[in-house]
Amino acid sequence: MPVVSPALDHLPATRRDILQLLKKRGELGAEDLAAHLGITPSGARQHLTALEQADLIAARDLRDGPGRPRRRYRLTAQADAMFPRAYAELTNELLSYVEDADPSLVAHLFAKRGERRLRATLARTNGLSFAEQVRELTRVLDEDGYLADVEEREDGSFVITEHNCAVLSIAMRYGHACGSELEYIRAALPQADVSRVAHMLSGAHVCAYLIRPKF
Repeated sequence: MPVVSPALDHLPATRRDILQLLKKRGELGAEDLAAHLGITPSGARQHLTALEQADLIAARDLRDGPGRPRRRYRLTAQADAMFPRAYAELTNELLSYVEDADPSLVAHLFAKRGERRLRATLARTNGLSFAEQVRELTRVLDEDGYLADVEEREDGSFVITEHNCAVLSIAMRYGHACGSELEYIRAALPQADVSRVAHMLSGAHVCAYLIRPKF
């Protein structure tokens, strides 16, 4: 039985089956999908229209002879990302090999990751006001998969909240992940005092950072 991710599980069964078939076969027409699923071509097209409107599939017309072109469907990048992947497990496995060879290299790898992220972030925040820097940093965290948002308080401080940990399984094994995240935010906002006020690994349902400007 195929593994179904939560992202796919919310879809109606037939649409989920269509996406899974396209994932396996790469590209199919409505008639092919109908035959695989045991439904009519018109019924398949209704589901395909809904999936196309949701930006989960894309279509192209294939002309390989006289007559009307054949419409073929494939997954979009958004749909492909809904399928489960074992990146975290692979990363943990590879880090364990690195740790066995030289424990100090694990900390070095997280430091190098932090340096790369910091350079990219500072390039985006350069020249912005402090408030704009905080908001841009929040956008960076959100793009990195942390489902981040920011709240500005009346006293001029900010709270950045991460509703998802993009590296949770790695952080559970390697404390460097959490430590480097806090160091990264502090380095990205050198004009602020930054403290972590909520932490998933301590039982909170989010990670949150209080940011107080020094000026």
